[in-house]
Amino acid sequence: MANGSRMAAWEHWGAELKYRRELAGLTQGELGRRVFVSGGYIGQFEQAIRKPQLDVAIRIDEVLQTDGFFERAWRKLIDDKRYADYFAAVADLETLATKICEFAPTVVPGLLQTAPYARAITRATNPFATPEYVEDMVAARMDRARILKSATRPAYWAILHECVLRIPVGGPMAMAEQLDHIAATARDWIALVLVVPFSAGACALPTGTLKLMEFEDAPPTAYTEAVFSGNLLDDPAMVKRSQEAYDLLRAAALSPEASLALIESAAEDYRRCESTT
Repeated sequence: MANGSRMAAWEHWGAELKYRRELAGLTQGELGRRVFVSGGYIGQFEQAIRKPQLDVAIRIDEVLQTDGFFERAWRKLIDDKRYADYFAAVADLETLATKICEFAPTVVPGLLQTAPYARAITRATNPFATPEYVEDMVAARMDRARILKSATRPAYWAILHECVLRIPVGGPMAMAEQLDHIAATARDWIALVLVVPFSAGACALPTGTLKLMEFEDAPPTAYTEAVFSGNLLDDPAMVKRSQEAYDLLRAAALSPEASLALIESAAEDYRRCESTT
């Protein structure tokens, strides 16, 4: 489903929610209390500013007695086979964000990946997949990255642990190309990239990824990911705690200039490694 038609479908979802809510004689605040979100969130769902999580859609069906309508519609809209079930809603939110801040402990964030790097990662996690499947996954990742080239691109921060630079995904030349791409993105002020060096020692979030997203007309969210699972958080206390962890990572990182120099040095190391083999 194209982005335009998907947005129109979410607008229909929201309009239907408003119709069914008013038919039940409930205000936004009353429905929100019954499904454990704020009335403001219900208003944002109705205007298609924010997309609900699945458990909220299910509770809306229960409260409004809509026989699973909102759950079924949610599953159809979120069902993008290019993304894992737990990530599809996040990919949608990326296109709406005004600011995205990411931390990556071991793998280059998807928005910064090159095709060869994405291909190597996809093949490593899907060793028996068909070539067509792998290329579909790579295309999806490249499609996501287009938001950083759009006129309305979000302010984008990426904090990488030095591990990201040192793990030779796809081989030396693929890594050199990948690091060149990150460096070019930073030099062109498309992204602000920082590196937490090995010398920093222990740091906040040593094993998990973190993505913070801010929006023009909606509260911020945090997304964390583990093995074959992800958590999209919009509870203000959890988002605040996630932001505090990100602030600690930023404090442990090298300056933008020193980070860029380390990235470029690592890329050159890979080129030298390739030339000696």
